[in-house]
Amino acid sequence: MSAATKEKKGETKGFQPLGDRVFVTYTEELDRTAGGIYVPDSAKEKPQRGIIQGIGKKVESVKVGDQVLFDKYSGSKLRIDDEECLILKEEDILGVFNS
Repeated sequence: MSAATKEKKGETKGFQPLGDRVFVTYTEELDRTAGGIYVPDSAKEKPQRGIIQGIGKKVESVKVGDQVLFDKYSGSKLRIDDEECLILKEEDILGVFNS
C-alpha cells in the first residue's frame, strides 16, 4: 500500500485512530525569558500545537494536515519512530489554525 493511500484513510506510521480520536505529531517549543533563561515544561501550563496525521471515522471538525491547538495535559502521549505523538479526542482540540 502506498503512502498516499494510507494518508487518504487517515492512517500514518502504521497507526489508525478509532472513533472520535485524532493522531497528532507535535513539538514542544522552548520558551525563554527576556534574560535568555529557558523555562522548563514543568513550569509552564500553556496549550500546544500540532499537525493532525490521522483521524478516526467519527471525526467531523478536522482533517489530516490541519494544524491544531490543544491543551498541554490532554490526550495520551506516545513515541513512534523517535517522534513525539499524541492521541486526542476530537473534543480536546481547542481550535484549528487557518493557513
